[in-house]
Amino acid sequence: MAKRTPDPGATPRRADTSSLDDLLAPTEDNEESSGTPARRAAGGGGHRRWPKIFLVAALAFVLVIAAVLGFYLKSLGDAVSRIDRDPALLPDASATPIAPGDPIDFVLMGSDSRGSDQGRSDSLMVAHLSGDREHLYLVTFLRDMWVTIPANKTVTHDSKAKINAAYSWGGPALTIKTLQNLTGVTMDHAVVIDFEGFIKLTDTLGGVTVDNPQASTNLGYTFKKGRITIKGKQALAYVRQRYNLENGDLDRAARQRSVVTAIIDKTLTAGVLANPKKFNEVLSTASDTMTVDSGLTNSSVRSIATSLKFRSGAGVVQVQAPISGFGKSADGQEYDVVDEAGMKELSAALKNDTMADYVANHPQ
Repeated sequence: MAKRTPDPGATPRRADTSSLDDLLAPTEDNEESSGTPARRAAGGGGHRRWPKIFLVAALAFVLVIAAVLGFYLKSLGDAVSRIDRDPALLPDASATPIAPGDPIDFVLMGSDSRGSDQGRSDSLMVAHLSGDREHLYLVTFLRDMWVTIPANKTVTHDSKAKINAAYSWGGPALTIKTLQNLTGVTMDHAVVIDFEGFIKLTDTLGGVTVDNPQASTNLGYTFKKGRITIKGKQALAYVRQRYNLENGDLDRAARQRSVVTAIIDKTLTAGVLANPKKFNEVLSTASDTMTVDSGLTNSSVRSIATSLKFRSGAGVVQVQAPISGFGKSADGQEYDVVDEAGMKELSAALKNDTMADYVANHPQ
């Protein structure tokens, strides 16, 4: 479980003892008591008033900025407090504390349902936040990867199956345990996003724009090739399409990464950040969309959010966990074969926070 990071405290500044009346009062150099214009002293003594006007403007600017920041921090705090937290999401309740400068690995899972009904999970990613906070790497694990799933209440022995079976058999905790066994990397936090919430979030943002590499249709929606803007149920149909795509599940995973990146990019635009009403709406919708582990506390969310150094989707890097081909099980299931050598490289990059090198060596 991640160590709580206290909010950084601001260093108090000494208050200016001048009042606004003092700052606005005319100087003696401006006029004499008789009403006769005063002679300007050599060197422009009449300009002495400008520093005071500047101080007034600066003070007003600081007050406005303080009020705006106060609103944004309050909105962030309110939204964070509303996020559902589930102590059972992570398989290990005593995760290693995260030190400043350490990378953070989040498991992102998309689910059809929340609560006691596990539903299905069509989306599984690891979001690796680099230690310098300059990049977020979205690593997709295909739902049909053939892996070893640990013994659980549904299947009481270790078994080979598609990785998405872990969610059906044991929910997020078993999914994360399976993922940790596959990668050898301890996951720090878990985030479950329900698809109904996903629909609302893209609607609240007014749609997100992605570069669609191939035209397709799904569930009555047509997606042309090129840059398209999608939202709501249309966006959900886009990220869930698998059939009639050239590379099937690989293309679906690429779409999911693209849409997550577009959501981050749209959220960080001036249209959202500079619009208090829209900012509050997006935060409120996002908080209602997800469930996180109990270690992702209010203070840790605020600390992580304020530590980010990227300000657009350009700071998000998309990665596909490696497969070497396709296979078929004894009972006829078609699956994706894990590239064992490639997985070792990816695991080392996640552990050592060298994802930039991994991406450079494995362009996608």
